[in-house]
Amino acid sequence: MTQEQHVRLREGASWSEWPLAPEQVGELDRSELIDIRATGGAGSYRLRARDMVGAVRLGRGAGRVRLSIEPKISVDRLMYLLGYAPDRLQWQGRNVDAAARPDLLPAVAHAFNRAARRALRAGPLFGYRETEDTLPVLRGRLRASEQLSRHPGLPVPLEVTYDEHTVDIPENRLLLGAVRRLLRVPGLDTRLRAELQGFAAQLDGVNPPVPGAPVPAWQPSRLNQRYQQVLALAALILDGASYEFENGRTVSVDGLVFRMWQVYEDFLGRALGEALVKAVGGRAEPADRNHYLAVGRRHVLKPDLVHYLPGRSGVSGPAIVVDAKYKRGPRREDLYQMLAYCVRLGLDDGHLVYAGGRPGVVRVPVPGKEIRLHRHVLDLSLPQAELSRHIDELAETLARSRP
Repeated sequence: MTQEQHVRLREGASWSEWPLAPEQVGELDRSELIDIRATGGAGSYRLRARDMVGAVRLGRGAGRVRLSIEPKISVDRLMYLLGYAPDRLQWQGRNVDAAARPDLLPAVAHAFNRAARRALRAGPLFGYRETEDTLPVLRGRLRASEQLSRHPGLPVPLEVTYDEHTVDIPENRLLLGAVRRLLRVPGLDTRLRAELQGFAAQLDGVNPPVPGAPVPAWQPSRLNQRYQQVLALAALILDGASYEFENGRTVSVDGLVFRMWQVYEDFLGRALGEALVKAVGGRAEPADRNHYLAVGRRHVLKPDLVHYLPGRSGVSGPAIVVDAKYKRGPRREDLYQMLAYCVRLGLDDGHLVYAGGRPGVVRVPVPGKEIRLHRHVLDLSLPQAELSRHIDELAETLARSRP
């Protein structure tokens, strides 16, 4: 078996049986994207998705295999969750026709194409970049120290610094990097690829990001306002072009993958934080990393959301702590983790928000008081408007739980 095998799995589904060559099994096993078991039959294996969704192409030659993992929630709902990624894609439902595209990767690519088309309608963005050069004539400012050290006593050449008006700016580098990444994604239709190639031609003269290097940094401003939506999506696409193993090793892939528990944490921290600010004021800190379990700033705590409110003295402090759990029910380690958050932050209530299961509360006696660990459930399969309403209701519930 030397041709590329296309394996299709669904997140959260049970084991399914697939015919695979030994080289393909090796590639899939090394990717750690799925679980694999031998069936006992020659060339037949049982496969099951883990916590990633997306599509990738792995291996070469006899080991070449294409893997697609469908999310267990609808694509339009996942796109809504991705809209709360750290860079805030801000598409909302009206800008992404995801309901008409049942596959995740084409939906992401179509959303990017629409945003890129709007951004590049007036041509690529230009900006100024500080450039150091050696020239026969003066341009910009003379770098006196370099001139004296490199050409002592000579009138030319000149060591200068000048601001160059160029298309090779971080915004365009990020945009081109996403275009090139999408062109390597398996399963995109011909028309979509042709449009992506057109965007790449418009960005002629731009240096794409180096694979594995940090994403080009940019700052929102009035000048790049028409680029902001597509840049947020471009950053998400480049981030999805790699994933990290449990040992910290990062692997780049031909395709896009999204780790669902991370998508859920980003969504809940930001959406619920905004709802809490609307409900009770204060300040929301998603992914707050300013608290430690031990003295000497040791063992950082990693709650998905800490909400700050003024205390009796008027000084703002932690008032609500939340942790997102992309699973159906509580585990003992979840309770231990939230109990540590409550003890360290001085709170009587902690909130675990699961993507399934049943709500409830665990009461933990501690010296002088009781700590309540609340289990809340958020149904991600709800329509977008109803899901947003449930987030607002959850914020009201959390606010009422405060003493």
